[in-house]
Amino acid sequence: MAQKYTILFDLDGTLVDTAPDLMNAHNHVMKKYGYPTKSTEDIRNLVGQGAGAMIGRSIWGQAKKEFGKIDDQKIKADMVKEFVSFYGNNIINESTLINGVKEFLKWCKEKKISMAVCTNKQEHLAIDLLKKIGIYDYFEYVAGSNTFDYCKPDPRHITSIIEILGGDIKKALMIGDSETDANAARAASVPVILLENGYTEKNTDEIYHNHLIKDFIGVEKIVSTYLKD
Repeated sequence: MAQKYTILFDLDGTLVDTAPDLMNAHNHVMKKYGYPTKSTEDIRNLVGQGAGAMIGRSIWGQAKKEFGKIDDQKIKADMVKEFVSFYGNNIINESTLINGVKEFLKWCKEKKISMAVCTNKQEHLAIDLLKKIGIYDYFEYVAGSNTFDYCKPDPRHITSIIEILGGDIKKALMIGDSETDANAARAASVPVILLENGYTEKNTDEIYHNHLIKDFIGVEKIVSTYLKD
C-alpha cells in the first residue's frame, strides 16, 4: 500500500481570515491598558507568532511609557491573558473562511490525504474556531502553540504532527501565509504553498516558497503534481 500524503495548514490568514476578530480583541486590551489601538491591516502584520508575540510587538514597538523588565513581563502576561479571554468569547464574530477552503478540504478528503492544522494559536482557541466555522472534522490533528514544548518556526512543530499521523516527511506539504510557516517547513524539508498577502510584514518575494497562491481556488492542480510521486 502506498504511503498516504499529508498536508499541514496554518490557521490565521491561511484557512481563516481572523484579522477582524483579532483586531477587536487586541484593541479591547489596548484600550483597557492605555495603549494605542490598531487597524485590521496592522493586525494582519502582527499575528503570525501568536498572542504573546502580537501583544509584545504592538506595545513595545511604540509604547512611550518606560517599565522595568519585571513589570514588562508581568503586564504583558496580564494583557495576553485578557486578550485570550476576550478573543475566546468573540472568536467568530467577523472571521470568514479564505476563498475556496471548504471545497479544497473536501477534495483532499476524497483523495485520502491526511490533514492537520499547525498553528501558533493556542490549541483550545484553534479547535474552537475550527469547530465554529465548520471545518474541524476535516482534520485528523490540531497542534497549537502550546501543544508541544516548541512551535513554528521550529520545524519539530511540523515533523511531530507528521509523525503522529503516521505520515512520511517526504510526502508532505505545508500551506501557510507567513515566514513563520515557510521557515519551519523549509527547515523540515517540506515544500511550501504560500498564500499572497499573508499575516506578515514581509513581501511575498522575501518569504521562501515553492508555490504561490492567492486563495484555495485551483490548488488541487498543484497538490496533484505531488500525488503522482
